[in-house]
Amino acid sequence: MEDKIILRSYDKKDHQALEDIIRKTWNYDKFSSPKTAARLAHVYLNSCLANQTFTRVAAVNGQPVGIIMGKHIGKYKRSPILDIKLLISIASLYITKEGRSVSKIFGCVSSIDEELLKSCRKNYQGEVAFFAINSQYRGKGIGKKLFHSLLSYMRSEHIQQFFLFTDTSCNYQFYEHQGMTRGCQKEHSFQIADQKCKMTFFLYEYSI
Repeated sequence: MEDKIILRSYDKKDHQALEDIIRKTWNYDKFSSPKTAARLAHVYLNSCLANQTFTRVAAVNGQPVGIIMGKHIGKYKRSPILDIKLLISIASLYITKEGRSVSKIFGCVSSIDEELLKSCRKNYQGEVAFFAINSQYRGKGIGKKLFHSLLSYMRSEHIQQFFLFTDTSCNYQFYEHQGMTRGCQKEHSFQIADQKCKMTFFLYEYSI
């Protein structure tokens, strides 16, 4: 029987499944304990939810297997409720020494993203705030369906150019296959769990 794939808006019941996707996609368990990995995924998803104006979840037979979030920068307004949830999740991460240590890496990544955006010197109207697919469901066209749903949203909002941040830990070539072009990039080395990790960070852009 063929899997039934539907695209729909985000529902709070999707939270745990999406956190699991985040945790596995970015290999949080490889450089932190299970508890810290779970808290990191919780913080990351909450931060994305607090930074979007559009969501589409891909569900297979009712189970969330991917999500994309977009942001119309001009219409975006902060949600006090989402901000409070984010602050609570950050506080739970900072309880432990490991959580505080790992969070420094994410703070560094945010600074790199800011540098990339500044160096591109463009006034983008939109942003891809988050995009992830369960690795077991890649290669089935789900990512393309989600990306095209975002494109439809951007067009409906009359957004002419949008961007996203990605890096070499992700399948960044996917964005090139969807017509995005690389705007800026920056290399950086991290010390993670006694190992030196060198990564390249990218800003990709799309013109409609």
